[in-house]
Amino acid sequence: MASSNDRQPYIITFKRKDERSRAEDKQDIVRETISSDVQFFTSEDFARDKNPVPSAQDMESLGYDVNRYGAPLLMARLTPDEAQALDADDNVLRVEEDGEMHALDLHLEGTPAPQAETIPAGVNQVKAPDAWPTSQGEGIKVFICDTGIDSNHPDLVNNLRAGKSFVTSESSTEDYHGHGTHCAGTVAASLNGSGVVGVAPYAYLYPIKVLSSTGSGNWSWLIAALDWIADKKGARIASMSLGGSGAPQALGDMCQTVYDDGVLLVAAAGNSGGPPDTVGYPAKFDSVVAVSAVDSTDTIAGFSSVGPAVEVCAPGVNVLSTTKGGGVGYMSGTSMACPHVSGVAALAWGSHRGGNNKQIRWLLNTFAVNVGDGDPEKYGDGRVDANTTSFYIGNPPEF
Repeated sequence: MASSNDRQPYIITFKRKDERSRAEDKQDIVRETISSDVQFFTSEDFARDKNPVPSAQDMESLGYDVNRYGAPLLMARLTPDEAQALDADDNVLRVEEDGEMHALDLHLEGTPAPQAETIPAGVNQVKAPDAWPTSQGEGIKVFICDTGIDSNHPDLVNNLRAGKSFVTSESSTEDYHGHGTHCAGTVAASLNGSGVVGVAPYAYLYPIKVLSSTGSGNWSWLIAALDWIADKKGARIASMSLGGSGAPQALGDMCQTVYDDGVLLVAAAGNSGGPPDTVGYPAKFDSVVAVSAVDSTDTIAGFSSVGPAVEVCAPGVNVLSTTKGGGVGYMSGTSMACPHVSGVAALAWGSHRGGNNKQIRWLLNTFAVNVGDGDPEKYGDGRVDANTTSFYIGNPPEF
């Protein structure tokens, strides 16, 4: 029998149920092939009052089942021989190794002294305060797929809702890194008379931990998280300030399925500079809004990834937002640009509550401001503008 040291995490994509030659369930097909006894969890197991993956449990015995027509996936630890055998099964579309993704910030730029409530420069740059008379994003559900969120931060606690950790070694959604708290504040730090204000100050924030305290995580954790998000009633926006240079196609299938289910997916383009094409994943998938970073003059940041997948841009240099431990501070990266777009999307959805995710995406792109030299591989359709996007009168085109 293979030892646990021989096993590595894999993502198994099955053919759709009506295309398989056998009637067996996905789990049964895998169990017939592998020698270990795997316990598979689903999004239903991740109910609000449960956390079924204790940190001390042997990871060799855990798996995850995505039971969706457009993304029939299983994730489990396999030996190379088991992976090869499953890949040869007529009912399996592909078997891919899991991999790592990372938070896409550069570094902490500094920590200002506490002061009266401040509207950060980036929030002003995307014209959020101009949009507040028509929408403040009230009740729009934004899922921050990141390192967690500081649950006691005074600028965030009013908008914080119960999320979930998919990091197998960290059952709490508490932020032990700081990246997720900073991104959350840009989306929806509340109007409370102190600290900072986010783009959509009355949107709901859901901490979805897919990156550990080191700022890294597995693609399979994000797949499981997206599966859980899609099951949440009224889910609107998944904000993903993370990525990697390559990702399994299974993640692309999952993103497309969740997008088709009505969730708007927004992701950081990456911090690899360029040109040529340097946009990472998941931003590079067609179902995801890829966000590049500009500075305070609306010029592309030198660190920002660029390429044909870039859809819009937003402030990402010296961005002031919330930090873990209850403070505020500056960070840079396309990680900081992404939540500006997620916040603008929340404002737009707040003023077009009958709209769907494709219509909100249309609004983001249609009313973006042409900036810089206009190169679409740097700026996409332009820098997002909350004012014109939220004040658009009428219904966006049907999609």
